[in-house]
Parts: sequence; C-alpha cells; structure tokens
Amino acid sequence: MRTLSNINLTGLLIVLLAAIFFCFHNVIVRILYSQQNILGIWQTGGFVAPTLGHSFLLLLLRMLWVVPLMALISHRLYSNTWLEINQLKQPVNRPVVWEAMGCGFLMFLYLVLLYISISFIPTGIAITLFFTYPIFTALLAWRIFNDVPSLLRWLVIGLTLIGTFLTIPYAYEGEQKTLVLGVSTGIASGIVYAGYTVFAQKSFQRLHPVPFTWISFATTLILSILCLIIWQPDEGNLPWLAITIGSLLSALFTLAGHVLNNWGIHLIGASRAAIVGATNPALTVVLAGIAIQESLSYTQILGVCLVTFSIALLNYEKAVPSAEKKQFK
Repeated sequence: MRTLSNINLTGLLIVLLAAIFFCFHNVIVRILYSQQNILGIWQTGGFVAPTLGHSFLLLLLRMLWVVPLMALISHRLYSNTWLEINQLKQPVNRPVVWEAMGCGFLMFLYLVLLYISISFIPTGIAITLFFTYPIFTALLAWRIFNDVPSLLRWLVIGLTLIGTFLTIPYAYEGEQKTLVLGVSTGIASGIVYAGYTVFAQKSFQRLHPVPFTWISFATTLILSILCLIIWQPDEGNLPWLAITIGSLLSALFTLAGHVLNNWGIHLIGASRAAIVGATNPALTVVLAGIAIQESLSYTQILGVCLVTFSIALLNYEKAVPSAEKKQFK
C-alpha cells in the first residue's frame, strides 16, 4: 500500500510538473509577442508584432525543434513508432494517414488561433478561453459517438460558460477590436482543439498515440512553411537570436510537458492525470502574474477558478466507475 501511495504521489507530481511546463510555454509565447516586465526586474520581449504571418513564423520555428526532438525520443516512448509509420506506406493504411494528417491540420489551426489570442489578451485569459474545449468535446462526442452527456456534464458545461463569461475582460486597456479578436480566437482555438481530440480518439483505434502525434507535429510544420510562403511576415530587422532562443525554449517546454504527462499517465492513469492537468488555466494565471506581472481582476480570477474547477469535475466524472456514474444520468 505504501509503495502504491508513493507511485501515486510521484505520478501526481510529474503531471503537475508537466502542467507547469505547458504554462511556461504559454508565457514565453506572450513574451515573444509583447514586451514584458520579467519578475519586475527587467524589460524584454515584443520581438514580433501580433500578425498572422508572425504567428506562422513562431509556429514554424517551434516545430523545427519539436519534430526532430520528438523523432529522437519517440522510440523510447513507444518502441514500434517507426515500424507503424513505415506500415502507413501500404495502400490499405492510406485512410489512417489521411486521418492523422487531418488531425495535424486541426493541431496547426488551433495552435495558430491560440498564438493570436495570446498575442492580443493576457495569457491567463487566453488559456482559460482555450480550456472551454471540454464543452465542445462533449457536444462533438454526443454527435459522433452518441455519447449522451450526463446531468453532471451539463452542469459542467453551464459552470464553464459562466466562468468564461466572468473571465472575458469587458474593460480593456487596448483597442476593442483587439479584445474581440483575442477573445474570439481563444474560444475558436478551444473549438478546434475539441475537434482534434475527438478525431484523435477515433484514430487511436488504428494508430498508436506516439506516431500519431509525430505525424501531427510534422503536418503542422509543413503547413507552417506553406502558409509562410503565402503570408510572408515583414521580417525587417527581427531579433533572430532572441526569437530562436524563445522558440527553442518553447519547444523544450512543450516536449517536456508531453513526455512528463505521458509518464504521469503511465503511473496514475489518464483520468487522474487529466484532473491535475485541469489546473493549467489557474497555474498559467499564477505563473504569468509572477513571471511577467500580469494581473487579473477578482472577477476574472473567479472565472478562471470556476473554469478550472469545472474541467477537473468533468475529468473526475470520467474517473468514476460506470456504476457510480449512472446516478448522474
């Protein structure tokens, strides 16, 4: 029993560390877009303007690191990664390839939308809006898998909507157009991510998550290159060293987050890991407050907490045995 408790504690700490790494990535993206007061000590950031072209550029630079790094560690994560990828060359597996690439397109789209949102509004708010995705996931699962939402899920959806409403900064220092764009892209990124998770779940029946994720990353890289050819950013005198370092840190935190999260899932299970991962919006607010001095109103903090609680409650429901869940229906 003691050993099991130690494993659970270790797993929880690992998943929590993964969530913190994801938060660091979010804050780094914010710094790349706008000048920030780091730890209240020095000013840095604002290396690129919040434009569509620069969003493609940052995503490209991030994936240039993530794709090869993921390729290097994929065998350790899943020994048959490259065997399964090679098997996708067979004509019979062509539908699986299209599914994986389609999810790669959704990954590309939700990341671009999230980058745009973070560039325009505070990081914690953007991430909280993104984390409305369980609402849309539940609705899509209802539509595609005939997974009728339970009473508890409807309650979670309602609480999440209320939390989102409280989080939106109706009084904003910037232009109203900027606020609307940041909020709308934040919510849109959550909608697209919901589609990604639902279709990924379907694809996992025929392809392991590790090769699937690598294909999604590679597809995102290719799409970033293609979009940069069409929407070329005004490069001017960009501080390439700072942007490259920021992109590398972003990639490392992202990859470390994924690896640690998968390790934590192995130790404590996906449901418990998801409950811990639900703290991401709140952790992002705390980290952004400490690292770059971002502040939210009490109402917005309440909204973030409500969304975080709702997501954790939804993930808890998934962890409850089926016999117990029936009482919520």
